[in-house]
Amino acid sequence: MKITKLGLKNYRNCTDTILNFDTQKTLIIGKNAQGKTNILESIYFLSDLKSPRTGIISDLLKFGENKFEINAIVEKNNTDIELDFSYNSEKKRELKVNKVKTSPRDFRQIIKTVLFCTKDLLLLRGSPQDRRDWLDRAISQIYPAYDERLSKYDKIRIQKNNLLKCEFLDESLLDIYNEQLVITGANIIFLRKKFLKEIEKIAVQKHLTISSKEEFSLNYTCPEDEIENISIYLRNELSKRRGEEIARRQSCTGPHRDDIEFKINGIDAVKFASQGQQRTLVLALKLSELEIIKEKTGYSPILLLDDVLAELDETRQNYLLKSIDDGVQTIITSVDTILFEEKFLKDVKIYNIEKGMVI
Repeated sequence: MKITKLGLKNYRNCTDTILNFDTQKTLIIGKNAQGKTNILESIYFLSDLKSPRTGIISDLLKFGENKFEINAIVEKNNTDIELDFSYNSEKKRELKVNKVKTSPRDFRQIIKTVLFCTKDLLLLRGSPQDRRDWLDRAISQIYPAYDERLSKYDKIRIQKNNLLKCEFLDESLLDIYNEQLVITGANIIFLRKKFLKEIEKIAVQKHLTISSKEEFSLNYTCPEDEIENISIYLRNELSKRRGEEIARRQSCTGPHRDDIEFKINGIDAVKFASQGQQRTLVLALKLSELEIIKEKTGYSPILLLDDVLAELDETRQNYLLKSIDDGVQTIITSVDTILFEEKFLKDVKIYNIEKGMVI
């Protein structure tokens, strides 16, 4: 799977930008705020229908314009697939696959991406929400129905929160909402733990290769593994914290509050790991994510590296670039080519971006 052509109209600062990706590796060069990250963001958007930088889709619309478009051609199974997405100032969006209107779920299944950006290097030092977002997004690329489960859980949780804010609480209705959250939440936690176990097997080896001697492990905060036991655990937690939830008027326990624990040599990496150690761990996770998506879907996702090399030392830079399989389409942004060896640049197509335009 690879993207062969990308067209952007009024997407952020890209008024009318077209790029052809006719090599396996592409390097996009540009100074800060010229639009190179916008190009990677738009490719990521096609795979997720969300931006990694904002939760407000209207932020993607160029100032003063009333509509933006993303058009792409993706090669999959030796067949070209056209993707078209548009959004206007009236908050109407249109999704098409091969010129035929389609659902968001079917649209997202065409293309898979793994984005590695400077923000990801702070994954461990970020909030639990940051870690849940990374985990949920990775799982969604493998299990298409996972997004629907998250959406269902959130709808029930919001209904419960609204109930908890009522002056007179209907406790029988609260019981109904809690039982619905147990059923949906247990499914989410089960898939999260399953994915983490699978990615840990790959990431542990990659981490050991980069660090030479350090071992890492990860753990999800729910102690149970089987779905029946997870359900019992959630039911007990909701019962124990019922008074707290009523007092605070919000849902205080469940997968929307869970976290992932990372350890290096048995020590909490979030609290005590050095910046270099944390970056090694995140690098191992991202490369493992790439591998597991290929293993589960049969397609190599597109690897998007956004200015990340400048934030890595030489050892980690070399490991990252040498780890990129020839079968993985890789699109990289950087302020210049100085970080890349001549051997690497030999088969790389280079675009220069200025003010959202290819120059």
